[in-house]
Amino acid sequence: MLSPVLLLIILLAVILFKLLSNAFKRKKFSAEASARGCANLPVLPRKGFLGLGRLSEISKANKEGRSPQWFIEKFDETGKDVHTFTASALDYELIVTRDPENAKAMFSTQSKDFEISPHRRDIWSPLLGDGIFTAQGEQWKHSRQLLRPQFSRNQISDLDLEEEHIQSLLNLAVLESGEKGWTKKVDLAPLFLNFTLDVATEFLYGRSVNSQSIHNKSISNQGSGLDSGFSYHLDAGKSWLYTKGLFGRWNRLVHSPQLTKHCKEVHRFVDELVAGRLNGTTKSSAQSDRFCLLNELAKSTQNPLELRNETLQILNAGRDTTGALLGWVFYFLARNDRVFNKLRGIIITDFGRDRTGEITFEKLKQCQYLNHCIQEILRVASVVPMNERVCTSDTTLPRGGGEDKLQPVFLRKGQRVLISNHAMQHRADLWGLDVDEFKPERWEKRIPGFEFVPFAAGPRKCIGPEQFALTETAYVIIRFLQRFDKIENSEEPGPPFFHYIFSNRSGTGVQVRLHEADR
Repeated sequence: MLSPVLLLIILLAVILFKLLSNAFKRKKFSAEASARGCANLPVLPRKGFLGLGRLSEISKANKEGRSPQWFIEKFDETGKDVHTFTASALDYELIVTRDPENAKAMFSTQSKDFEISPHRRDIWSPLLGDGIFTAQGEQWKHSRQLLRPQFSRNQISDLDLEEEHIQSLLNLAVLESGEKGWTKKVDLAPLFLNFTLDVATEFLYGRSVNSQSIHNKSISNQGSGLDSGFSYHLDAGKSWLYTKGLFGRWNRLVHSPQLTKHCKEVHRFVDELVAGRLNGTTKSSAQSDRFCLLNELAKSTQNPLELRNETLQILNAGRDTTGALLGWVFYFLARNDRVFNKLRGIIITDFGRDRTGEITFEKLKQCQYLNHCIQEILRVASVVPMNERVCTSDTTLPRGGGEDKLQPVFLRKGQRVLISNHAMQHRADLWGLDVDEFKPERWEKRIPGFEFVPFAAGPRKCIGPEQFALTETAYVIIRFLQRFDKIENSEEPGPPFFHYIFSNRSGTGVQVRLHEADR
């Protein structure tokens, strides 16, 4: 057995080696940066023991519903006109940027030098497996090749898929009528999330979980019963993944029997559908000739784990983004009568007052003000507030260094970079002094560049969920505004409360009253 003195000597030797190694790396890093004509980035000062106070800050900000604003505050704290900075905790360094030129480099012009973080796989895989949104290299190319053909326009523009579920949604919104055509107060946020889950599961598996049914509404929120339980375990599991995400490279330290239970129940549900498809026993609730992603993928692979992982990752991306986006649409419409009335007038003109009016994919794309409203919601609410990349080799970013903050900066292989969409989309110098105002008209003469990348860009841009989400959102807006001619906010005045897990949702819900139009 080693003596205490010898153990102390070994410990001191390890610490000394670590210090010397880090010093050598810093010297080499500085020399390489100088050789490439790069300058240093502004540094966000550490806070707390070993910089861990910043983790506490962001956790607190998320609980208070202001995590997107927290990043804006850190830019301002770092210095005037800072749009890219570096921060660290323990031995871990992170670059944060809200510069469109840097986003362009990572997504497009220098995309070969950047990849998604390998930690994403560690964080997501317990619940969502390893698929299109976590895979890297050849595995990612395989996933993309498998999925991309399935998201042709014919599939994402199947508006009949939406209609039955929308009518269920509208009926739930008016379940309890008030006086003089007004509904009682209703929270639209959970209704939209149930709706998008129903649509997504039918698109993916040929079977809706029917989370909107009156029967399921009467079930406890703990989720007894197969379908309601799936929704509950999926959402609860993702809350644990968010907690893992806060720990970054140390995410494996986060573990809970509850997470294991949620993962097991989600996997059981999907595995039953996959097994039914592979052995031919599943009966689709959809029309026999309707597109079903699982059916199409099963023509290319019979691997049940691959089928589970790919469909679950698409479900996570498509359902959450659309549900959150719809919630924010009506959150802001309820607070902006001018926009609501203008949008409704255009919808009635273009699509009629009821279901007899024709709605096609082409007409949705041509309705400019409707699309401007959706774009403005994506900007101001930042449904996807953050993107991240990791350097696959030593490389540079075009801007952020030096006294003028315009010099290129050097990045080492393995360094992680966060692109704060919310901070970039709330820069007054890019969007105007009214940047915090919900104003769809700002899009009338604007062609967005890399200052607006709500679904990322470049090779790893969302291949199908983006257009599926936009089409679904537009269709729901039309049906709602055909049926209701007024909307009234039922919440106390105050700033938006951002509930951030995989997307930004309204943490206070969407509490409104709706007025049925005369027919």
